[in-house]
Amino acid sequence: MHEQHIYIVKNMIKVRFAPSPTGFLHIGSARSALFNWLFARHENGQFLLRIEDTDRARSKDEFLNEILSSLKWLGMDWDGELVYQSKRLDIYRQTAERLLGEGKAYKEGEAVRFRKPDKKIAFNDIVRGDIEFDSAALKDEVLIKSDGFPTYNFACVIDDAEMGITHVIRGDDHISNTPKQIAIYEALGYDIPRFAHIPLIMGPDGGRLSKRHGATSISEYKEQGYLSGALTNFLALVGWSPGDDRELLSKSDLIKEFTLKRVVKTSAIFGIDKLNWINSQYIMKKDSKELLELLVPFLIKDKLIGEDFDREKLLNLVELYKIRIRTLAEFPGHIKPFYADRIDFDQKGVDKHLKKEGAKDILTRWKQRLDGLDSFGKGVLEEQCRQLAEELNVKPAKVIHPTRIAISGSTKGAGLFEMMELMGKETVLKRIGHAIDNLAV
Repeated sequence: MHEQHIYIVKNMIKVRFAPSPTGFLHIGSARSALFNWLFARHENGQFLLRIEDTDRARSKDEFLNEILSSLKWLGMDWDGELVYQSKRLDIYRQTAERLLGEGKAYKEGEAVRFRKPDKKIAFNDIVRGDIEFDSAALKDEVLIKSDGFPTYNFACVIDDAEMGITHVIRGDDHISNTPKQIAIYEALGYDIPRFAHIPLIMGPDGGRLSKRHGATSISEYKEQGYLSGALTNFLALVGWSPGDDRELLSKSDLIKEFTLKRVVKTSAIFGIDKLNWINSQYIMKKDSKELLELLVPFLIKDKLIGEDFDREKLLNLVELYKIRIRTLAEFPGHIKPFYADRIDFDQKGVDKHLKKEGAKDILTRWKQRLDGLDSFGKGVLEEQCRQLAEELNVKPAKVIHPTRIAISGSTKGAGLFEMMELMGKETVLKRIGHAIDNLAV
């Protein structure tokens, strides 16, 4: 089998992210990758990528492609070439033979087992401080399984050593693996890296983050309309802080501020409300033309526009609604009244604003006034609304609320006069006429 050898540069901070292509990139794994990436960039070191693809039954190219595209989407570039464990099987077997020859391992059928040391194994974790294990609690670890493939702990140690990994930053569910790995490092005479075990991401109910809490893979968040910068910003704050109250940090801010010393020891809670708020801030601040391009796929998917659409109209709608949405996927629902031939009515809004006595008369007068306008700009519309309210001796709200429900079906939305201008005179008159004939009293 072809061996994949690794060539390392000495005296440089090096970290790695080592996903298994047996599923899509989980939000927790992405956070681990991010902490590694930020640490490497902060220290002017290297962020390496290793693909742990020795599970022949479950490893799939579609998962690997999704993992790599998700990392790229989040802006996590890696250094050097990808390392594939499946290309290094001969190296693991040769190393096991070396341990057998030195009496540090023994055969058990076709498998190879490690002789555990009889001593305490201690290490200083950057996040959790001093940790000690008694090797009496450990068993003789399998190094090579009977099928000839290495176990996780064995392959991990060899790869980290050959890649020159100086710091292993990973979830604290791996703490129990660390003494087993340290024993193998020592048996092979390898330098032992520094370890930093970060808290797992938990759901709001305190349980481990799972499907019941919502989306769990990065690709799902992308499909739901979260911006990559916002998701990166959010993930950085799950278990870490810059040391002050800032919650909106650019990638360059995160790189500048990131240190492992500020990683918390306790479980980190995933808060969807906080993610939605951060995402809304990123959407609000994004250039409208750039935002338009990101929104087009969502609008095409909902069949509101085709490949050929009025770009100026859509850009105006982006300007109007980008301060009102939390995710890109919410946008089509907001602007549906501007494109749909028929609109859905909020019955409570109809009852409150159109079923009130006098609503039909007000809308009738308003429609007549609108019909005679040459200009349909928002300024003219607002002025005409106020004049009509004065003539009828009512508050402007008596005109505004019935009009909003009549033209959009909802009691919520952007400014009414901006909506009317973008909807156009013909559509506004048609919808007010429908409300007069079928809904208002």
